[in-house]
Amino acid sequence: MMTLTLALKSIFNFSIFMNIFMDGGPFFMTLILICLLISIVFLVIGFSSAKKTEEKARKMLKLASDSSLLGLVLGFLGSVLGLITAFDSVEAMGNPDPSIFAGGLKVSLLTATFGLFTFVVTRVGIIVLRFVLTSEEVSE
Repeated sequence: MMTLTLALKSIFNFSIFMNIFMDGGPFFMTLILICLLISIVFLVIGFSSAKKTEEKARKMLKLASDSSLLGLVLGFLGSVLGLITAFDSVEAMGNPDPSIFAGGLKVSLLTATFGLFTFVVTRVGIIVLRFVLTSEEVSE
């Protein structure tokens, strides 16, 4: 019974995540998600190669940094485009409908938030990887 409850909770949480993902605009949210996944892959490769070759680990560190910055920039680009869409809808309607304006603001905030999340998660991994690399230099 407990397993069924946990499975149902995970399904409902996944649907909430998918709703937020789609509300943020699937194009930019997908690009930001790809940046997050690529950053995590670079960090995992960096951690696994830290003890073998420091050069490869530093290269992965730089690539993870670049992909996290790309995710951040894409988030803010989606934010700006969401604001432009919101203002265009207000301009086209003449009489501003708060629900249409709020929808554009929601898209704007969701993409910026997901871009910031990508950046912060990757930055934490970069800090830890740098600490691992410097601690190995000291121990040698």
